[in-house]
Amino acid sequence: MARLVFDIETTALPPEGFDAGQLEYLFRDAENLADPAQREARRGEIQRFFSLWPLTGRVVCIAMANVDSFRSKVLFVGDEKGREGCELPASVEFVPCMNEAELLTEFWEAAIHYDSVVTFNGRGFDIPFIYLRSALLNVRISRKDWLGYRFQVEPHCDLLEQLTFYGVSGREGAARRFNLDFYCKAFGIPSPKGHGITGMDVGRLMEEGRAWEVAGYCLGDVLATVKLYNIWKERLAGIT
Repeated sequence: MARLVFDIETTALPPEGFDAGQLEYLFRDAENLADPAQREARRGEIQRFFSLWPLTGRVVCIAMANVDSFRSKVLFVGDEKGREGCELPASVEFVPCMNEAELLTEFWEAAIHYDSVVTFNGRGFDIPFIYLRSALLNVRISRKDWLGYRFQVEPHCDLLEQLTFYGVSGREGAARRFNLDFYCKAFGIPSPKGHGITGMDVGRLMEEGRAWEVAGYCLGDVLATVKLYNIWKERLAGIT
């Protein structure tokens, strides 16, 4: 059974791309604050969330790896410029794409060859995000079954669901949620955050023309997720 691990990186769409009604809706919570300083601070907080919502953000990178062969591919919005100075593995295929639509098209063309998918928080973020972005851009979705049933690991194994045992103990119990970085360090996996880049840096890096660095960072997340999946499969699979 061919199994794919993937991860996405997203950035915010610019506010000027929305009309007055949309902006009023997005920033309504801030505009209800009487204090100008608090209002401006809240507007900034809301805008930082734009990259997390598919109607206000876009996909700029998708990294993929075959669980069994470890063969990897990274799609990203960018060009050939900027690779110099980036330490990237020669065995990985990096594919610059002109725009988000091309990136998503390439992804779905690759996805059709896999029977199932592994993610870290993919049910809550990655998969709904790419489904909606693909629909908005009229990109054909080749696998419409990847949300799956929450309490099954086929065709989608979400490691965050598995490592929290489907949220059995709530926010503060024994099986509380941690981020990928924390799980990796706990299980002795080199953390993808160890090179000084986090998801919060992606928007800035893309604006600075450093898309290759974003591609390398996203690849690190995927390779770490493959290792975490193999540990889960060997030690914990079947418990839930």
